[in-house]
Amino acid sequence: MDLLRAYSDQNDDESNEPEEHNQNPKSAPSSPDASPPRLLPAKSAAPNVDDTMLALAVAGANRSSTRPIDPTQHIVGFNPTYDQLWAPIYGPSHPYAKDGIAQGMRNHKLGFVEDASIEPFVFDEQYNTFHKYGYAADPSASAGYNYVGDFEALQKNDAVSVYNIPQHEQKKRKIEKRKELEENEGEGEDEDMDPEEVQNPASDVWLMKNKKSPWAGKKEGLPTELTEEQKKYAEEYAKKKGEEKGAGDKGEAVVEKTTFHGKEERDYQGRSWIAPPRDAKASNDHCYIPKRLVHTWSGHTKGVSAIRFFPKYGHLILSAGMDTKVKIWDVFNTGKCMRTYMGHSKAVRDICFSNDGSRFLTASYDKNIKYWDTETGQVISTFSTGKVPYVVKLNPDEDKQNVLLAGMSDKKIVQWDMNEGKINQEYDQHLGAVNTITFVDNNRRFVTSSDDKSLRVWEFGIPVVIKYISEPHMHSMPSISLHPNSNWLAAQSMDNQILIYSTREKFQLNKKKRFAGHVVAGYACQVNFSPDGRFVMSGDGEGRCWFWDWKTCKVFRTLKCHEGVCIGAAWHPLEQSKVATCGWDGLIKYW
Repeated sequence: MDLLRAYSDQNDDESNEPEEHNQNPKSAPSSPDASPPRLLPAKSAAPNVDDTMLALAVAGANRSSTRPIDPTQHIVGFNPTYDQLWAPIYGPSHPYAKDGIAQGMRNHKLGFVEDASIEPFVFDEQYNTFHKYGYAADPSASAGYNYVGDFEALQKNDAVSVYNIPQHEQKKRKIEKRKELEENEGEGEDEDMDPEEVQNPASDVWLMKNKKSPWAGKKEGLPTELTEEQKKYAEEYAKKKGEEKGAGDKGEAVVEKTTFHGKEERDYQGRSWIAPPRDAKASNDHCYIPKRLVHTWSGHTKGVSAIRFFPKYGHLILSAGMDTKVKIWDVFNTGKCMRTYMGHSKAVRDICFSNDGSRFLTASYDKNIKYWDTETGQVISTFSTGKVPYVVKLNPDEDKQNVLLAGMSDKKIVQWDMNEGKINQEYDQHLGAVNTITFVDNNRRFVTSSDDKSLRVWEFGIPVVIKYISEPHMHSMPSISLHPNSNWLAAQSMDNQILIYSTREKFQLNKKKRFAGHVVAGYACQVNFSPDGRFVMSGDGEGRCWFWDWKTCKVFRTLKCHEGVCIGAAWHPLEQSKVATCGWDGLIKYW
């Protein structure tokens, strides 16, 4: 409006100028020849406005430019200035918000939260009391005498809580409990009841003697007499169950037999057939990947579950078959089967040589562990707990070759002293069947893996886990092998990869080393190292043997070895480039 008014005043001044020229005679031209000036008609663009209305409009604009904006209004009828938009709200603020809490007392978006220190037992007591009786002690009260809730129930129950029942109420409940038990069992008082029970029928003695599970239904009448046919059947069933129980405790008894297949057990110099050749030495420490098949041993009628080279020399190889037999084969000379050991009634799962190779252990699904003499084939001793042994291992220390460790199907690792024939220790922490036992740290400790998808580290002789490794991403590890430098463990994981763990104090997973490409899910394929530690090898479920480079973790070579599963693979301890594999096709191949 100010702009319009100023514009109209300017136009009025311009329109008055010609009149002033006409009225002033001195401004007329003095020359008679000069023509008079041509005047243009004056027009005003502003409408005629009443002075009263104009004054009211100016006053309203001034008032709107100074008053603050109401924060509750939704429409503004003029263009406010910056100062108006950001002017403080005038007047006192509302003392209470919508929920009745003062604005200054808010420390949470929902109101005021006050920290309180309440014992868990006290909280549970008041919580359950409120839900049962309808009242509870006010925790904000300093002395705890103020209550909230149903005051009629409070007076009726004399402010008792669910955990503070008076003696007369306890006695009443015991009597009701006893009557209920008598009704369920249909029995009166016992003839040989204690005097305390007679004097105090609601005593704890009676309740303890006649305690009954809440899930046990009412007893129904049992037949007092059995027929002759029922008695005969019950006797036969009890006898059968007793025989099964006895067999389960001791393992199945089988007559041990052995057969020697060689020409003679001793040569012309009197040396045993298991004696290593004199020229058995490693010609070179550098190992190479094998390329072609050298020899095949076939003698097992079913699959071969494990193979072990003779310690240090490797001139013989021991094989465990699913046909219940254990065979030992000549590697150095003829390549024939030298001896067959028959002493199990079911498939043999694991085998283990002693340090000098003169004896070995076998574990079978017939629940027996047998200790054999390699040369003569005689069984020295038999051990059994009534459970299936999945893995057997001798302590590698020379002075502890009489200590046997066995991982059982009942989640235990059992330790025997074979000289005494007694169990002197049990390691019971796993939650599944134990699959592997691997000694580390100069044989002071050993690592075990189980079907519970965990690794546990034990001090030898102490049944306490010193390291427990279990992660959500871990799978079961049915085979573990120790690196030749004793610093790393290679674990065959069921998610088709080989994981590496350190054997130092922390036993951590080495995330930089991971060997994959093979398919082993569902099979306990053995993982192994070359003697120089440069290569990692493993069989897989498709009958192939895989070789990886230890440093780069890349696949070096694969060999198609067996029809079916290649379950075992072992590197010759002396020959640089020779490897033996076994599979479920019943063959043992030498590469």
